[in-house]
Amino acid sequence: MYTRKNIKPATLVAKADDYIDTNTGAITPPIITSTTYARDDRYQLINESNVYGRDDNPSFVQAEHVLTELEQGEAALLFASGMAAIASCFYTLNSGAHVVLPDSMYWGVFSWTRTYCDRADIRVSYYNTADAESIATAMKGAARTDLVWVETPSNPMMHVTDIAIAAEIAHAADATLVVDNTTPSPVFTQPLKLGADLVVHSATKTLNGHSDVLAGAIVTKKTDERWEKIAAERHGAGAVPGPFDAWLLLRGMRTLFIRAERASQNAQRLAEFLEGHDNVEQVLYPGLESHPGHSVAARQMVGGFGSLFSFMVVGDAQAALAFVGRLNLIVLATSLGGVETLIEHRHSVEPVETRVPENLLRLAVGIEDVEDLLDDLRQALK
Repeated sequence: MYTRKNIKPATLVAKADDYIDTNTGAITPPIITSTTYARDDRYQLINESNVYGRDDNPSFVQAEHVLTELEQGEAALLFASGMAAIASCFYTLNSGAHVVLPDSMYWGVFSWTRTYCDRADIRVSYYNTADAESIATAMKGAARTDLVWVETPSNPMMHVTDIAIAAEIAHAADATLVVDNTTPSPVFTQPLKLGADLVVHSATKTLNGHSDVLAGAIVTKKTDERWEKIAAERHGAGAVPGPFDAWLLLRGMRTLFIRAERASQNAQRLAEFLEGHDNVEQVLYPGLESHPGHSVAARQMVGGFGSLFSFMVVGDAQAALAFVGRLNLIVLATSLGGVETLIEHRHSVEPVETRVPENLLRLAVGIEDVEDLLDDLRQALK
């Protein structure tokens, strides 16, 4: 007998949170654009769940339900962008707090946290992203650590952090463990099951999957006091998506598993090809046995290693730029997780103080026919 408890996440997502409109029989969720909701002649809400559109729009509440199921948490909140979701985690910290961050992470988060924490009098320590044990060292000297941040695999250096070890160290210090799960997506990694307290997403990326939505999300393991603070922060700041964006996100998530699996398979093939090419210096992809974090990734990533990886061509920045200039099919653009394959020269995008090698290229693999992608790489590498 069919019940929600005995079917897999891929089925729940495809069914859009079991949506069927009881009035019309429609199986596609509508876009609810109303910002406010009517009351009856006794001034009671017609639907007690809907008070005001800043928190209670059914279009993004439904997407939140799906995300909660995907990450196997207790609740989820959508935000206007991935950075808005990330910022809300820090806005709930008090002045004098101590946070431990990875030394290799998405530049936007690294840059923003450095600026914000300095302004808010929040102390920041960094640990070796490829060594979760180093989190304990980063905690030394602080009377209390409030938050530990993990991004795995890291973007764009693809370092792998053991989430279970990070959780053990964080919880021993009574700190909150937040995991940025944007790169692998819940298809391949479920941080809450590995010990994380909160999971954040740039839902713009793989969750939506079509490069047409800006959105962020946080999923919590428990609806506790910490969660209430984040919800209050979102309510007060109004950092919510529009109903059309939320609807597009929900639509994109209905094909999440088939997209993510295909893109991951493509990425594995491309990484293996590039690793054996004379004009490629190194490939950074946890799906390769040569990757230092392969064994950890194989343990905490189930069914694949994701669609993102980086590689370094032989030569300098000019060699890297000359290579991407010869690509015909693969698009030169910033982002990841879409249906189309994108390539980016990170050294050109990040500021001068970046530690990203000048010959590194980040490849965000899509769902095209892998032979076409291979042909494009071959001709550009000649």
